[in-house]
Amino acid sequence: MAKKMWGGRFKKKVDSYFFEFQKSISYDYKLAEYDIYHSIIHVIALKEANILEAPEAKKLISVLSDISKEVKEGRFKPNPNSEDIHTDIQNRVEKKVGKLAHKLHTLRSRNDQVVFDEKWYCYKEGVYILGLLNVILASLNHWGGKYRKVFIPGYTHTQRAQVVSFLNYTGAFFCMLERDFERMDSFLKKSSIYVGSGALAGSAIPRSAYSEAIKKFLVHTKGELQHSKSETVRNSLDNVASRDFVIEFLSILSILQMHLSRMAEDFIMYSTKEFGFFDLPDEFCTGSSLMPHKKNPDFLELARGNTGRVYGNLLAVLITMKGLPLTYNRDMQLDKEPLFSSTKIVKDELKIMNDLISKIKLNKDRIELVLEDEELYATELVEFLVYEGVPFSDAHKVIGKLTVYSRDKNIKIKDMPDKTLKTFNEKLNHRLVRKIMNPEYAVSSKKSLSAHKRVSSAKSK
Repeated sequence: MAKKMWGGRFKKKVDSYFFEFQKSISYDYKLAEYDIYHSIIHVIALKEANILEAPEAKKLISVLSDISKEVKEGRFKPNPNSEDIHTDIQNRVEKKVGKLAHKLHTLRSRNDQVVFDEKWYCYKEGVYILGLLNVILASLNHWGGKYRKVFIPGYTHTQRAQVVSFLNYTGAFFCMLERDFERMDSFLKKSSIYVGSGALAGSAIPRSAYSEAIKKFLVHTKGELQHSKSETVRNSLDNVASRDFVIEFLSILSILQMHLSRMAEDFIMYSTKEFGFFDLPDEFCTGSSLMPHKKNPDFLELARGNTGRVYGNLLAVLITMKGLPLTYNRDMQLDKEPLFSSTKIVKDELKIMNDLISKIKLNKDRIELVLEDEELYATELVEFLVYEGVPFSDAHKVIGKLTVYSRDKNIKIKDMPDKTLKTFNEKLNHRLVRKIMNPEYAVSSKKSLSAHKRVSSAKSK
């Protein structure tokens, strides 16, 4: 059992099974980078408060910087016997500098450290997710532009409805993910990362020492960290008691996951033989162990399935926090695994989805065959009659009856002679019907869409 950061008031050893049960090092090691940030700020604050001598502070910062380098280079291996990442780093420092490490945790609480660490985690991962969103937004734009002149059937209630441009189709997902970008960007801009809460009541270290420590820390990082909202705490009780930033972050990820799931569902459906619009790239599909002909859209199905996990992670933290009294409670340790889980899922899916989108091919022959369905153009016939002065409800009935007549008589509307068409409305004729009932006319007749132009407002953080 590794050395602990507490225990002086206890007469008996902690139960070994309980110690294993309550450890968090198996997952909170992911906060190592940010925990070191907090330690460096704290060391500087101790020096500013004349609790540490300059040479002592310099030595501690040097050791912490070495450990930070290990983390960034992927060489950091947490001790599985440590209680948590805070203890693990404390023990590492002690191995390198001996008893001087006993001063590292002076006037500090893990309650303050962990909320600092998690806020930094959300910030850094949020910035990374913004970058991934920018890439997939660009891919959607490119994909839509590549098939700019292609039209596809649009659906409501999973029934054929009207013709839309493929650019408009890809633009729908673009708009969804663009809003996700804006939500994450807003979250990052308003996030604040505090120091100086102590366990709950604040710290005996002067506020001015913490303020100066934050300034010097940012200089120490040489511009690597651009977060401008690291600051001394506003309310110490709220800071150590609250995890609404985790809940908000998970909420943003949940909405983003919903959009990825909807995208996956569309791509799955459109790649079936029943639709046949999309040919999915082999690289993201698998086969059957029994049926040699199968090509299964496994990535898309897993992305869709992961939605339950991401939603569950959000719900887990909401339920954990719902009845906790002020301030810190050990229940809050359990927010980390859901946070880490959803973050990894969404990051992985964005990366893979971007690669998949760039390789999806459209089956134009199949799409053009489906676009021959005349019912896709019924609304455009109604619109024509409206502009000819026919009341909408009357026009709606006329074209409804015409559609049923076509189906019952098994004759295409475009093949009906003028005499037949005029029995439904005198303004209908063969030449006009053929002009209206084609994809290009149907799409161009929608004047509210500004030629379906879409411009991304997403900007790199």
